[in-house]
Amino acid sequence: MQDLVELARGRRVVALTGAGCSTESGIPDYRGPTAKPRAPMQHREFVDRADMRRRYWARSLLGWPRIAGAQPNAGHVALADLERRGVLAGIITQNVDSLHHKAGSHQIVELHGSLARVRCLACGDMTSRDQLQRRLLDANPTWRVAEVPIAPDGDAELGVVVDESRLEDFQVVACTACGGVLMPDVVFFGGSVPKSTLDAAWALFDQAELLLVAGSSLTVFSGYRFVRRAAERAIPVAIVNLGPTRGDPHAQLRIDERCGIALPELARALA
Repeated sequence: MQDLVELARGRRVVALTGAGCSTESGIPDYRGPTAKPRAPMQHREFVDRADMRRRYWARSLLGWPRIAGAQPNAGHVALADLERRGVLAGIITQNVDSLHHKAGSHQIVELHGSLARVRCLACGDMTSRDQLQRRLLDANPTWRVAEVPIAPDGDAELGVVVDESRLEDFQVVACTACGGVLMPDVVFFGGSVPKSTLDAAWALFDQAELLLVAGSSLTVFSGYRFVRRAAERAIPVAIVNLGPTRGDPHAQLRIDERCGIALPELARALA
């Protein structure tokens, strides 16, 4: 840890966070040491197939309460503390759980969006996920379940608490403004990060004198690109993650530790 402290001391830090930053808040990840193999929702499947949308929203109805109720862990709090003290310029996060916001961070670019928002694919109207949850429950009153295990993208595995045969009776609700198709305001696999979001991420990255990767395997290019750009600019990269990452060859420092342990130690040392 002392090496990370010395690397960060006197430098403007930008954090790039991934799912490993939220596992200690009870949200599983796709590729960590305890991750279970799972086929995530694909962008084109959601957009093109009504049956896949029905399946997604049924699972999301069951899983959303766990995501909405998740609380920041010590890693999130440490990053917010580093920002308050001027050490951290901001966070580029691949997570869609909004836990950095809950922890008190302000300069955040949500690279893959947020599950807390829902947008209409037809008119672009944006509503809250909590509001949609109430509408889904009203349309599907027999789907109320107290507690379910959740998947990395915030939905639940059908078959654990609800028989999949009930899917055919599940009612998907439409946009209240135009009757269009509703989609969580996130980038599904196979989708593209909006240009405005990417521009904001690069603007934040340009402030970095140290790129701190926290809890990401960097398997997905949307995050890995920042490590590659840092290497091109000779900006030091420090990686805190359980297990190897795609960015390891570019890292000046690699710490195999949980974010909830390493980040608070860094914040205390730099206080």
